[in-house]
Amino acid sequence: MSPGQPEVSGLRTSSAADWPLDLLLDLKGAHRIAVVIPARNEEATIGGVARAIVSDLDRLVDEVVVIDSLSTDGTAQAASDAGARVHSVADIRPDLGIRGGKGEALWKSQFVTDSDLIAFIDADLTEWGTHFVRGVLGPLLADPQVQLCRGFYDRILDAGGVVTLEGGRVTELVARPWLALHRPELVGMIQPLAGEWAIRRSMLAALSIPTGYGVEMSTLLDVHERHGVRGIAQVDLGRRAHLHQNILDLAAMAVEILAVADRRRGLPGTPDAQTADGDVAAGVTIRHVDASRAWTDRYVSTDERPPFALVAS
Repeated sequence: MSPGQPEVSGLRTSSAADWPLDLLLDLKGAHRIAVVIPARNEEATIGGVARAIVSDLDRLVDEVVVIDSLSTDGTAQAASDAGARVHSVADIRPDLGIRGGKGEALWKSQFVTDSDLIAFIDADLTEWGTHFVRGVLGPLLADPQVQLCRGFYDRILDAGGVVTLEGGRVTELVARPWLALHRPELVGMIQPLAGEWAIRRSMLAALSIPTGYGVEMSTLLDVHERHGVRGIAQVDLGRRAHLHQNILDLAAMAVEILAVADRRRGLPGTPDAQTADGDVAAGVTIRHVDASRAWTDRYVSTDERPPFALVAS
């Protein structure tokens, strides 16, 4: 699936096959590596994801940590049974406030890990392999200039039993068009919103982190702003399948991503980010019309956590 890169991009692209375990073990040296899995109500899949990483990558990965994002099912127990260390966002620095979003889980993971390389893997994967972890770590271990590596793949969409490669709807309809308009240097980023990625801890700690689904967009834009395309790599992971959200949930996700992106352009009218201890959250209200033609309002949080380095110091 690895296409030729447009000249405007310059993004370094590799394949997971380029990063076998033995090579990564040679490259690891003194690095400590954490795999962090944010999870909310993923009892059905989290055990398999965590167990595979613990079993297959025990010589490479020093920490496998699941951040439970206020689940109401057996997610935490399933993750623990699989050998992961489990923390709830409610128990990690509650004095800083508690949010339930994906970005909140990633931000708070910095308080309970000490590794210098962190790989993030989604909890709802159903077609994947531990080469996902190897792939996103490889470029960081091989090149100290790489700050962020994001995976890409064929995204499987199962629409009522009809399987297609048309997953990633928010990516293709929101994120990549925005990048083409406003960050053309990143036009070659195939999956800018991929949930499988790795970053240097020192880089992550310097970034403001949206509490929701905007975290992938924000990290991409912020690393690019600081290091250009030289600081970013992407890796072909093959195929990926996971549980899909409905169109209304995707609309809320799109709002979060656009708020994050527009904030980084400094556009007037963009909701302010959260600035201090989490007591005041920013957000917007979107409206949907249901089948009876009645309006339904939905509040979408667009706040951000301050850089970990500022809070932890």
